[in-house]
Amino acid sequence: MKLHFEPDLDYQKLAIEAVADLFRGQEINRTEFTVTRQGAGGIQGELGLVESELGIGNRLTLLDDEIVANLKDIQLRGGLAPSTGLTSGDFTVEMETGTGKTYVYLRTIFELNQRYGFSKFVIVVPSVAIKEGVYKTLQITEEHFKGLYSGQPFDYFLYDSAKLGQVRNFATSPNIQIMVVTVGAINKKDVNNLYKDSEKTGGERPIDLIRATRPILIVDEPQSVDGGLSGAGKSALGEMNPLCTLRYSATHVDKHHMVFRLDAVDAYERKLVKQIEVASLEVEGGHNKAYVRFISASNGKGPITARVEVDVLEGKQVRRKEVVVRTATTWRGLTGRALYADCRIGEIRAGRDNQLLEVKLPGSETFLQPGQAVGDVDADALKRLMIRRTIHEHLVKETRLAPLGVKVLSLFFIDAVEHYRSYDADGHPVKGKYARMFEEEYRRAAKLPEFVSLFKEVDLTSEAEEVHDGYFSIDKARRWTDTADNNQSARDNAERAYSLIMKDKEKLLGFETKLKFIFSHSALKEGWDNPNVFQICALREIGTERERRQTIGRGLRLCVNQKGERLRGFDINTLTVIATESYEEFAENLQKEIEKDTGIQFGIVEKHQFAAIPIVKADGSPECWASRVRCHLRAPEAQGFVDAKGKVQDTLRTALKDGSFALPPALTPHLPEVRDLLKKVAGKLDIKNADERVVVKTRQAILESPSFTRSGTGSSTRRPTAFISTTKSCSPIARRPSPTDQPCRKHACGSERPTFRSVRAAFWPKKRDQDSRHDCHHRGRRHRSA
Repeated sequence: MKLHFEPDLDYQKLAIEAVADLFRGQEINRTEFTVTRQGAGGIQGELGLVESELGIGNRLTLLDDEIVANLKDIQLRGGLAPSTGLTSGDFTVEMETGTGKTYVYLRTIFELNQRYGFSKFVIVVPSVAIKEGVYKTLQITEEHFKGLYSGQPFDYFLYDSAKLGQVRNFATSPNIQIMVVTVGAINKKDVNNLYKDSEKTGGERPIDLIRATRPILIVDEPQSVDGGLSGAGKSALGEMNPLCTLRYSATHVDKHHMVFRLDAVDAYERKLVKQIEVASLEVEGGHNKAYVRFISASNGKGPITARVEVDVLEGKQVRRKEVVVRTATTWRGLTGRALYADCRIGEIRAGRDNQLLEVKLPGSETFLQPGQAVGDVDADALKRLMIRRTIHEHLVKETRLAPLGVKVLSLFFIDAVEHYRSYDADGHPVKGKYARMFEEEYRRAAKLPEFVSLFKEVDLTSEAEEVHDGYFSIDKARRWTDTADNNQSARDNAERAYSLIMKDKEKLLGFETKLKFIFSHSALKEGWDNPNVFQICALREIGTERERRQTIGRGLRLCVNQKGERLRGFDINTLTVIATESYEEFAENLQKEIEKDTGIQFGIVEKHQFAAIPIVKADGSPECWASRVRCHLRAPEAQGFVDAKGKVQDTLRTALKDGSFALPPALTPHLPEVRDLLKKVAGKLDIKNADERVVVKTRQAILESPSFTRSGTGSSTRRPTAFISTTKSCSPIARRPSPTDQPCRKHACGSERPTFRSVRAAFWPKKRDQDSRHDCHHRGRRHRSA
């Protein structure tokens, strides 16, 4: 399969234009410098003879004031808060995962070269996974970019400390040069060859050659590259003497000079990513025991304490939370639950390598080590149910999407490699418990009546083994191991795995490859995106909310068919996340992370949110709207749109929905921007509950009858497709109106949703239902009229 890339997506072109316009007014030019090569030996070396070569670098002629003017124009044009000055050479592009971030910054390279002659670019990434992903994208887009930019030659390579001759070529080549490097390979001066003299670069330090080119840095996932408070990564970026630094991510921590923004809410509203739905596997009665999980102990100042996870009653819901306890803790008061009344803490050990917690319950006492728990459900039984649900969701989608030429993939994240694959004393691989569970559940699902059509003439014994595989770090003995990225040996192990799956990226999309279910530890947490991942199952705890978004991000891309063409629409593109927390908890936690990243509080209108909307003065110059926000807010408050604290009321949601929302005459020209912003703030991310789908069944005989297929004087072979709705609310099943449709008299809701009688006959078997059922949206359910 060959993936097709769409060159005219409006939001991608806007992101490219935003960066390119930063340098508006820049002339096409370059800088030149001398690169020497000292002879290694022989007569030339003894005489001190050297070879000289011309180095070529980027050159910026614009003044800071000119860049600031360009920056403000871009920000006002994009509805972003204007920068007051140029505090650094860092510029931020925020794009939601799955919307083509890598494609955008690669194409930006060619646009900058075409407009201004810039030719030296360094892409810095946080991990080997992303490095391999970027390299793969460069490979599969090479022909595409040459077609768009008149065959412009370019070279790209992965930085390798053993191949420093590539750095010399980077400095001397007149063509576009793209170097891809992990931050781990450049942020330790004392051990990295980048900072040492080398014969392969003519006796110079490789970093000095890079500095001389004044490269444009492109930082992928800068929140992981910068290096936190210590800033080791950011310091390494500065060592390259960049002309500027372009920072691309969906989850920025530091937002320097924002030039473009496409956040999660925008991406969902425009259907640029898959719809998310949650299949929850909470265990009924799972909170009916006193649950305590020991996390860690501390012997700091004061009494020895232990950090534990317990079930806490919050309102009417029981949620698991981490709390700090000591021997004298009153458990019932801490959790709000009577069943903890007889729970006691005994001994707490807080040694560095000897941590222990004694939990006393009526009739028993248990000693817990970090990670162990009492009162929990059977973990393996729950994991089996999650695997079963994932397989079921996969096969349901496969039944529906395979006829459209879409291959369905599922992705499992596991807690330890040994649970999927281990090795015996002779080094032979042995299936772990997750692999055994999967094959047993896959064979079980294959026997279900609804999936029989998928397994005709299939040998389930071999099929169950061939449809799943793992992608983990690989050590020198070719054994799988847990993924780490904290030293060179670990990075080498990871690279063996990443290069393998990246090479198979397109192959996985073809029906000829049997592999459909992929198990990974953390190798695919970031940097690997396959558009046809439709299920994600986390057989491990999702640590942070940012990790939650990164995990889900592996399946957000819109799917492709067997021709490599992207398909659109939520009816096809739905990502099912199998989770152990409730649908409400999952949606709320994801919502919180998006609020944190975007700065938007859903349901709250804040004054600063309107500061980015531009006002044009009488002389035609732009002005920030911050000073006029109060005027705008005063009008909605008078109509009850928001309360005194800015909380959105239902009246505002209704006005936005029915189009009655208006602004004072002086601000009417800005109505579209204000309305769009308020719609985003007043709503929420539309996450569905997988357990609320309604399956609509057809009667095939009626669908194939002449009376149904006949249309006008000719005939039609079109069939209405039975669909799976992601909510319980009704949806129109045909567009053609029927004169016999009547309003709902039972509930007086006045629904007159048109339907087509033949379609109704197909969907509801009994003849009397043809005249008695209609699409009523009262309370979101169908019913008979009186």
